[in-house]
Amino acid sequence: MARVVDLICYPVKGCAGTSVSAALMTPAGLAHDRSFMVISENGIFRTQRRHPRLALVRPTVSAEGTRLTLESADSTDVHGTVRLDVTTSAPRRDVDLFGATFQGIDQGDDVAAWLSDVLGTPSRLVRVPPEHDRIADGQTPGPSGYADSSAVHLLSRATLTLLNRRMAERGAPPLPMNRFRPNIVVDSSSDWAALPHAEDRTRRITIGSAELGYAKLAVRCAVTLVAQDVGARQGPEPLRTLAAYRRAASGGVAFGTKFSVITPGKLSVGDEVAVKEWGDAEL
Repeated sequence: MARVVDLICYPVKGCAGTSVSAALMTPAGLAHDRSFMVISENGIFRTQRRHPRLALVRPTVSAEGTRLTLESADSTDVHGTVRLDVTTSAPRRDVDLFGATFQGIDQGDDVAAWLSDVLGTPSRLVRVPPEHDRIADGQTPGPSGYADSSAVHLLSRATLTLLNRRMAERGAPPLPMNRFRPNIVVDSSSDWAALPHAEDRTRRITIGSAELGYAKLAVRCAVTLVAQDVGARQGPEPLRTLAAYRRAASGGVAFGTKFSVITPGKLSVGDEVAVKEWGDAEL
């Protein structure tokens, strides 16, 4: 049967992910996922599209979300580690996420100076406020923190295997799963997840005690060009190959699926991914 083989949380939008063996699925996705965001001095969110070195920032957040540690994964720099007590009481400030205005809680000058040094440009860190009420669109709308859109991104190993096979036909090397920054990776030797892009047709799934509803296909951007282990763009793949067989009707190329949370709950690596409702693929 289809099972979860990896769970990845990204506490700071655009920064490195952390694999976990179990997690709480909150109404806005995995606990602490994209609950922090790096911004410019005038509040515009920073992204690997323009700042690929974000991939070298490795966050660790405490279970209760009150402590955050940022570590630089670049062995050539001297930035080391910064630790902070997370504040939810500091004044709110406007932040810009894809042209939409939200609120963020600034986390202070020490972490701002550290991020500015690592990225080479003035930057600050904000936390999503408790009163944040953003609703992402899609077939199943749902709450979302600072994620690009819907709260949860799911991808199957079979889907990546097909892409790597097609890239090999073009003479390109295979890519790891982390190029696509999923929250949930699923696999199966014989069930639905053994078929590439079968996740496109899922509409309601249960994992552990959580239930998810399909929102939309994941339309890919230039972040997929960034090698996550070195924090730099490396060539035209996978977008070049995806453009040959995964063009989305709405524009761009699609790879993986986005979900909203219907029922919060706990999920773990090894849990069965049971499909409760199927639909037609949108591609």
